[in-house]
Amino acid sequence: MDALLDIPAVPWAVVDTLSTELQVSTAFAQVLARRGLTDAATARAFLEPSALHDPMLMGDMPLACERILHHVSVGSQITVHGDYDCDGVTSTVILVGALRGLGANVDWFLPSRTEDGYGLALDTVARLAERGTQLLITVDCGITAVDEVAAAGAAGMEVIVTDHHQPRADGRLPDAPLVHPGRGGYPFEWLCAAAVAHKLHRALLSASGGDPANADSDLDLVALATVADCVPLRGENRRLVRDGLHAISGTRRPGLRALMRVAQLDPSAVDARALGFRLGPRINAAGRVHRADAGVELMLTDDPVRADEIAQELDRANGERKHVETRILFEAEAQARQFEGAPAFVLAGEGWHPGVIGIVAARIAERHHRPTLMIALDGETGTGSGRSIESFDLLAALDASAEHLLRHGGHRAAAGCTVAADQVDALRAAFTAHAAATLTEEDLLPREHVDAVVAGDELGMALCEELLTLEPLGMGNPEPSLLVPAARLTDVRTMGEGKHVRFTVRSGSVRASAVAFGRGSLPPEAADGIDAAFTLERNEWNGAVEARLRLRATTLTAPAAITSFRGDGEDGSDAAADLALLLAAATGAGEEPAPASSAAPARHIHDRRGRGAAGTIGALVGTGESVLVVCADGEARRSHLAGRTGGFSLAEYEDLLEAPERAAGYVHLVALDPPATAQQDAALRAGRADGFTHLAWGQPELRFALDVHTARHDLRPPLAGLFRALRDRGPAGGDDLRRLAFEDGRDLRLTARLLRVMHELDLLHIDGDDHDVARVGLRPPAGQVDLDASPTFRASATARVEADRWLTSVATQAA
Repeated sequence: MDALLDIPAVPWAVVDTLSTELQVSTAFAQVLARRGLTDAATARAFLEPSALHDPMLMGDMPLACERILHHVSVGSQITVHGDYDCDGVTSTVILVGALRGLGANVDWFLPSRTEDGYGLALDTVARLAERGTQLLITVDCGITAVDEVAAAGAAGMEVIVTDHHQPRADGRLPDAPLVHPGRGGYPFEWLCAAAVAHKLHRALLSASGGDPANADSDLDLVALATVADCVPLRGENRRLVRDGLHAISGTRRPGLRALMRVAQLDPSAVDARALGFRLGPRINAAGRVHRADAGVELMLTDDPVRADEIAQELDRANGERKHVETRILFEAEAQARQFEGAPAFVLAGEGWHPGVIGIVAARIAERHHRPTLMIALDGETGTGSGRSIESFDLLAALDASAEHLLRHGGHRAAAGCTVAADQVDALRAAFTAHAAATLTEEDLLPREHVDAVVAGDELGMALCEELLTLEPLGMGNPEPSLLVPAARLTDVRTMGEGKHVRFTVRSGSVRASAVAFGRGSLPPEAADGIDAAFTLERNEWNGAVEARLRLRATTLTAPAAITSFRGDGEDGSDAAADLALLLAAATGAGEEPAPASSAAPARHIHDRRGRGAAGTIGALVGTGESVLVVCADGEARRSHLAGRTGGFSLAEYEDLLEAPERAAGYVHLVALDPPATAQQDAALRAGRADGFTHLAWGQPELRFALDVHTARHDLRPPLAGLFRALRDRGPAGGDDLRRLAFEDGRDLRLTARLLRVMHELDLLHIDGDDHDVARVGLRPPAGQVDLDASPTFRASATARVEADRWLTSVATQAA
């Protein structure tokens, strides 16, 4: 098992409404609903993002603009202090470019990860003051730099802080104008630093009488930073990334074009994944193992030749980063094994590169599903970088361990710290104790969040194209996860020197191509049926385009129980009720089911015929609403479905006719087999106006229903068999009704019909009106027996003819 499956309940009425109003498939509507987009207006706003908020709403933006423009006008020396990651580099480039456009005297400073550490440092303040900086503007840092900003003021520098990180745990803020999406009345708090710098650029243009639209030249870098910094791709971020991807396709920025060339990317085909895995890492690599300002120089240069040189430099740095990462990961995994079973890992090593440990922490956290803090020791101190799991607040854990730290900062998912080497063991104890107190055993199990439960026939290009409208994908808007229940994974072939596999997914009668990257094999149960979650992607190869499944997780198919519509015994039946029904039917005391009333509320009909029942049933059970599966033969279908799917009740059509009021208690009726009569069809569609009927049969189920109806209504052969069985047991005491009903393995409804025919023909005596002790015996026939003299026999013959006609015509028409 790879992961626990997490399928949030969502009302089918919401899915159905979204599907109808947006004209999308129910599978795609499930994805939208499970992502909180539960009405058409909200879903449209997400799929077609238009939000761009007024920069002046952000914190102290008006004051910041006023002071910046003053310094520009008097020719002050302005320094932009950035950070060494992709977001810090691009936000530095954006603001330096904006100030240059205003005619400012501006330079920049990026700290060294190894020499200066994260953020604004006191030593840096002293250096900048010495070289003549009069206005210091921080980007992607500064909100926690209370003492450093005070020191800058004391040194005669004015400071403006632009940041997007969380403030200090004690709530103290630097004494400076603060431009931050979480401050003031700005309606979207999840911007990255580059987006904040872009907003400042727009505000400066407006305040200086320029055209704010000129700041759109920043959008290529804003998109890159937004994806690389893993801020949620929702709200305004979706609009910024979409516009930015469009800008990248036609960018004239020599540095970005050079970077795409070394990454072997076609500008017109760049998507969010390429930003996050191809471009962002190359800029980050400079700050991790090289000089961070190489990225700033790359993006600011107008010289294509120089741009190519720097891009090659970053590409080499990225290759070096990968090599260092592999070595540290090997050593960290060895340490992690020593702490097996711990709720969190604090791993430390001499010689670990502080610029790479964050990546390794992310790898360890993902593999082991544990919050992980990596510490690169260098003499008496260590630099730490941590990554978390969904259910754990990493910054809160560092806050709780603060007495063992020299400094720390970050946010819930990722954070950094500095620690004295002799405090590492104490830090580990405090950090893991906090994790043990806040995490449950279930929190420490990897979970696969399922967006939709689908049938095999839905896994084609139509759904693939719908899913592409969710782009850009990333943090806060991950790749959709589609669950195929009881899928069979066959035809497994290795590829990539045995590191990956490709295979065929079989669901119902449908086959689909799939791959699993990073797996050399599949679980042994996969060929027989396993619940499998996939990403559906558009795969292009040698000019051909196809929809391809990429395996995300598997889990053993262990569905909930299938309960009986009619009873609650261990086998899903109620023996006493069945015997009473049999006795009443045999003696003619039972009433024929009443036809469904034409005045009964009509259910909403969904035609899903031929699409695979397991996917249909699984999608409905996933709503958390009540589901009743209706079939021709309950015993046979229970045997067929058990172990493959569950969490619903099972009924035969006759059950539906006998207890329509009970059927009305179910939100969903699933017609696994087709109805055999107009009366059954009416009962299937009636019951409640807010309910749904899902037609789920295919040709095999149609044939099955014909066979069942023939067996139950062609009474001559089974009558002869029952007659011989009763005769062979002797006329003296007859036979026990209970044994006749259950021990001989006969179909209950057929047995009732046979006994009724024999009773009508005076061939049977039933002694006792208590079903628990009643006995059944034969009466010798007075002469030749005419079966047509039995009303029940004639009715069964008529029902068989009508069912044949119905099942071959009406049941195969459109809903």
